[in-house]
Amino acid sequence: MYENILFEKKDGVAYLTLNRPDRLNALNSAVLKELDDALAAIDGDAEIRVLVVRGAGEKALAAGADITEMQSMEAEAGMAFGAFGQKVFAKIEALRQPSIAMIPGFALGGGCELA
Repeated sequence: MYENILFEKKDGVAYLTLNRPDRLNALNSAVLKELDDALAAIDGDAEIRVLVVRGAGEKALAAGADITEMQSMEAEAGMAFGAFGQKVFAKIEALRQPSIAMIPGFALGGGCELA
């Protein structure tokens, strides 16, 4: 269903795993879109009691925004990217379920904000 995140439900717990360990789970547009979609599903699921956000691999929750993607953006696109990321993170804050961030290593920039 998703290419950049893993979404799993088990015993009332939703696990969202950023799945780009080769990029230290850096946040790009595709990751944010998939998180946005998964959060909508979590918010509407009465069986989910808690959300756990984690990063694949052993080095990072998220190393921040994916600079490789951002370097080609014009200023307006960069602003839209940042605004969309904040919208996604605000959805986590507004969830009825509590959320937990598992931080095995780096949580830089947007990764720290996500945590």
